[in-house]
Amino acid sequence: MSAVAETLRLDPEIELLVPERDVPDPVLSIVIPALDEALTIQDFVAWCHEGLREAGVPGEILIIDSSTDATPQLALAAGARVLRTPRRGLGRAYMDAIPYIRGEWIVMGDADCTYDFRSLRPFVERFQAGDEYVMGSRWKGSIQPGAMPRLHQYFGTPVTTWILNRLYSSEFSDIHCGMRGITKDALIRMDLQSQSWEYASEMVLKSVHMHARTSEVPVRFLKDRDGRVSHHKRMGWFSPWQAAWINLRAMFVHGSEFFVFKPGLVLLALGLLLTLPLAGGPIEIGPVTLSLYVAMLGLVLTTIGLTSVLLGAVAQVLFDYTGEARRRWSRLLPYTRTVLVAGGLCCVGVVMVVPLVHLWLTNDFKLDDPSAPINHLAVVGLTAMLSGFMLFACTLLLHGAMLATRTRDRP
Repeated sequence: MSAVAETLRLDPEIELLVPERDVPDPVLSIVIPALDEALTIQDFVAWCHEGLREAGVPGEILIIDSSTDATPQLALAAGARVLRTPRRGLGRAYMDAIPYIRGEWIVMGDADCTYDFRSLRPFVERFQAGDEYVMGSRWKGSIQPGAMPRLHQYFGTPVTTWILNRLYSSEFSDIHCGMRGITKDALIRMDLQSQSWEYASEMVLKSVHMHARTSEVPVRFLKDRDGRVSHHKRMGWFSPWQAAWINLRAMFVHGSEFFVFKPGLVLLALGLLLTLPLAGGPIEIGPVTLSLYVAMLGLVLTTIGLTSVLLGAVAQVLFDYTGEARRRWSRLLPYTRTVLVAGGLCCVGVVMVVPLVHLWLTNDFKLDDPSAPINHLAVVGLTAMLSGFMLFACTLLLHGAMLATRTRDRP
């Protein structure tokens, strides 16, 4: 079977090979990275053709290939388009493929015949229902005995899925399932940045940030063919642990708001509760005396809490794909009013601190009575000054983040 190279060359390092019997107007694109999969690629492409026929939709099979074996030739002969790219990472393969994807809907996966692409109908039905992101789930489907290492099945995947669901208030059952679907429009809006394994987590996380209409469908997970060695095994025993770490890193970075915003609110409230009531001096509650040291602890907690809340606001804007966070924070912290409030806090703080500084200067640089009300008032003043500065600095960052991300707003 002969094939031709596509005349459109968007990247001099990428070459698109088109099979002799190509589908002219595909609705569904099956987009698959492949690396040295000569053992399974022909059967995989045949499975895809069967799945497309059973689902009743015209579709293309696009193999993103950087193999050194016969994988591209075998895929092309079986009727798949082949996008020849340099070896640049799994996530990068999908980025390279975007300009060449013709279908409105996309199903992703692996070319090793571990995911059953003969069953595409559940994905098509969810796309037809209007879903933008369709996650496969091995836990809702089936896992063939021996298909998944025990460490992955009973520890790695359940634990990382639980962590992601806690961070993002989501309800996924299998975040590492390699078979998943997405509309081309949603994939472009996601603007994937991950070059390696963590692209899978980035897709899940951004689907939540985008408020994409999402569903899960059951998939079958099968054992590796005899004679095939998985990519993790090829890369050594450390590879699964490295993949887990970089996926967790993606979760934490994209979910940074979780670690700062709500904890910051708690610390801010606790700090103000410890500081403001002590502005007039120590307070006795039964046998307990709340002294200057408690007020200083409140100062620290207030500063950390306010900073965390404001950084959480910045994080919300940075990972805002709907414009909702930008509109909310523009309303809550408009630039002029917030800067004036920050300046006012600094001025009030200075007024509160000046009496203590004057006393210190006129008393031979000594403060004799730590429990004196003037000391407590100064702590409240320092709290106001620090809060004013952090409010001003983070307002600059927040509005800078709004400017940097405003192009994400859809018309």
